[in-house]
Amino acid sequence: MMRVLLARLLTCLVVATGAMAALPLRGEPVGSQIEQEPPTDRQLLVMLRVPPPHLRPDADYVGNYRSAPGREARRRIARQIAQAHGLRLLDDWPMPALGLDCFVMEAGNRAARERVVQQLAEDRRVELAQPMQVFHALADGDPLSAAQPAVTDWHLRELHALATGRNVTVAAVDTGVDVGHPDLQGRRIVTRNFVDSGAFAAEAHGTEVVGIIGARGNDGVGITGVAPQARLLALRSCWPSPGSSGEVVCSSFTLAKALQFVLLSHVQVLNLSLTGPRDPLLARLLDAALGQGVSVVAAVDSRSPDGGFPSSHHDVIAVAGEEGRHPPPGAVLAPDRGIPATTAGGGWDLVSGSSYAAAQVSGLVALLRELAPGATPAQLRAALSPAVELGLAPRRPELIDACAAVVRVTQRCACDCTAAAATSSRPRR
Repeated sequence: MMRVLLARLLTCLVVATGAMAALPLRGEPVGSQIEQEPPTDRQLLVMLRVPPPHLRPDADYVGNYRSAPGREARRRIARQIAQAHGLRLLDDWPMPALGLDCFVMEAGNRAARERVVQQLAEDRRVELAQPMQVFHALADGDPLSAAQPAVTDWHLRELHALATGRNVTVAAVDTGVDVGHPDLQGRRIVTRNFVDSGAFAAEAHGTEVVGIIGARGNDGVGITGVAPQARLLALRSCWPSPGSSGEVVCSSFTLAKALQFVLLSHVQVLNLSLTGPRDPLLARLLDAALGQGVSVVAAVDSRSPDGGFPSSHHDVIAVAGEEGRHPPPGAVLAPDRGIPATTAGGGWDLVSGSSYAAAQVSGLVALLRELAPGATPAQLRAALSPAVELGLAPRRPELIDACAAVVRVTQRCACDCTAAAATSSRPRR
């Protein structure tokens, strides 16, 4: 009843402020070195191997790496490859975490691109060649049906008495974020733009995701983030698709640049509220992140049998919405309907989709990382995924029990102790 009353109050406030159109992503079409509407059906990524660099996380890795010995030689090789195959060299970016230089090239048409990718697989100078792929955010409509379920379902106020995400860094690879929003202002959010050379943009989807993760708490304004004191990195790698009604798109190249930054930024939790085809370069970068102990949280695409990529990648915490049908094996369930969120332009609205389920879980993982700094990503993933069995076959996953997850990683109770103790003692496979 209280949640319904809060939802009605929020609805009234939204109507009064004229902020009902939160989900359609606002902002002008973005431009970049790959143009406003990237012709991804003709683009490919070509990776050239480089000697292992000596890197410091606090260094200007892009500047240093771009001027490293042999850099111009590799560019000459890339130009030779492009000329030999009738390609146009568009852009490049260093990937020192993988020991690669990544070059963006464009073929005359899709068929030519597929042919060149096969040919480059035989070229000894090339470590990896792949098509440029497109990824999408996982947002649905805006049913006004609930008010911040994490506060009640996860006993968030009780959890915040123990942990708020302090000293834990959470990176959101998404669209731009309205860092001047009243619920985010003063949070000292690190921002980077990997889409184009323009100013960091205030866009809807990223603002919603980052606000759910880390909006300020107890400030008398708006909502409370699940991890209100976590350090936040807002990495713009996606953008509103020009001419669409709220669609968000990303590319292999922009996402790879952001993941490279994550690997050098001491991130502990990585939120990926997006989906697309399995991508070899991104898979390598995710493996590197997991190898560094980063907890990777990704939204499940309910339209894909395996949940889509990157949620289907091994050791990733795959988050499906509680209303989704047939979640893939190993996924965890979180609320995904009527989630109060910050919106670009300084407002609030109710949003829905597994994008926002994943954002809540990223915040919860940040709380667990604060409470158990020595816990591994695998241990945290297991703490969120109780094996509930019915006979010999596992049944549909249950919603995350945040109180029980705290018990599993800390061996102490923070909230709802009777239920938490019962859940944590269930047999596990």
